[in-house]
Amino acid sequence: MSTRQRLIALALAAFAMTSHGEERTVARNPIDADPASRLGAIQLPPGFAISLYATGVQGARSMALGEDGTLYVGTRTDSGWNKRDTVYAITNRDGDAVADEVKVLLTGLDVPNGVAVRDGDLYVAEVSRLLRYDDIAEHLDDPPAPVVLNDSFPTDLHHGWKYLRFGPDGRLYVGVGAPCNTCEVDGDYGTIISLAADGSDKQVYARGIRNTVGFDWHPETGELFFTDNGRDMWGNDRPPEELNHAPAPGLHFGFPHRYGADLADSEYPTDRDPSAFTPPAVAFPAHNALLGMHFYTGDQFPASYENQLFIAAHGSWNRNPPDGYRLYRAVIEDGRATGYEIFADGWLTPEHRYWGRPVDVIQAPDGALLVSDDHADAIYRISYHGASAALR
Repeated sequence: MSTRQRLIALALAAFAMTSHGEERTVARNPIDADPASRLGAIQLPPGFAISLYATGVQGARSMALGEDGTLYVGTRTDSGWNKRDTVYAITNRDGDAVADEVKVLLTGLDVPNGVAVRDGDLYVAEVSRLLRYDDIAEHLDDPPAPVVLNDSFPTDLHHGWKYLRFGPDGRLYVGVGAPCNTCEVDGDYGTIISLAADGSDKQVYARGIRNTVGFDWHPETGELFFTDNGRDMWGNDRPPEELNHAPAPGLHFGFPHRYGADLADSEYPTDRDPSAFTPPAVAFPAHNALLGMHFYTGDQFPASYENQLFIAAHGSWNRNPPDGYRLYRAVIEDGRATGYEIFADGWLTPEHRYWGRPVDVIQAPDGALLVSDDHADAIYRISYHGASAALR
C-alpha cells in the first residue's frame, strides 16, 4: 500500500467514525448498566444458564486459559478509541463457577488484544510485536520482563489489534488486518501469519482477509477455521460476515475484491478468475462483527454440541438498525460448516440499545463456556444443567 493510499484510508476511517448519521447511531445505542441486572434478558436453549464469572475486567477482549485454570484476558481500546494497555489474570483456585480474583497483570503495553498460553508461558500480541512472559503462573504478583519474539509487524492501529493462537502443529498464528475500511494490501496486511514458537520462521498462511479476530482448528481434522469482518459503508445488508475454512496454506479469501459466495466489489476490480478466491464456509448477516470462536470439546453440554463451533458476534457500529450482539453456533457436519443458528441472544434490547458486546469464547476446564464482553467489562459463564433442571 502506498503512502497516499494509506492516508486516504485513514481519512475515510476518520470520516466514518464522525459522520453525522453513524455517530448519532453509535451515541444513542449503548446502555451502561450492571450486567448482573441484565442477565435475565439473555435467551439460551433449554437447560442452559448464564451467570457472571468475573466483573471489573475493563475492556475484556481475547482470552487464554492457563494449565492451572488462570484466565488471561487482553484489551484493545475503549469506546472513544483510546488505547488500552492492560492484560488481566483471573484466578479460580477452587474451580467453581465464580472467579476468585481479577488481577491487573501487565500494564503499559500497546493494545495487547491477543493472548495465548503454552508450556506455562504467556504470549501477548501488541500492535507491532509478539512478547513472551516465562513461567507466568508462578509470577502473577511479579511478572518477569518479556522476551520479544518478533517486532516486525506493521504499526498501524487501524485493524492493528491482533488475535493469537497456537495451532495443532505447535506454531503460533496471528492475524494482521488491513489498515483501512477497504484498500489494496500487500506484505503482511490482510493475512494470517504463522511463526515458530520462538517467533522465527515467519510465513504467510492465508491472504485476502480484511481482519480476523478469531480462529480455531477442528478437533478431529486439525483444519483451520476463522472469522472475517466485511467492509463498511456498503449498505445495511452487505457484505456478509464470513466464517472461512482454510484446510491448507496458500489460499486467498477475496479481500478487497470479493465477499461472500459471489459478491464482487466494483471499487476493486481484478483480472483474477473468481475461482482463484476461496468463498466462505458460511455467510453470516452483515455488520455482525464476528470475532472470537471456539470448537466445543467438553462433556458438560449435550452430545449434539460435540465439535460444534461457538462464535461471538460483537455487533454492528454503523448498521441501522443495529444487529449482532449475540453468540452463534456454526453447525459442523463431518468437519465442514453447513449453517448457523443463534445460541445466546439478548445483549441488544428491543429498542436497539446494547448493554453488552461479546468478544471471545473459550472453554473452561469443567466444560462450561466463558464469554468476554468489552462493553460490560465482564466475563460470563454459560453452563448446562439439563432440560428440566432449575437454573442457578
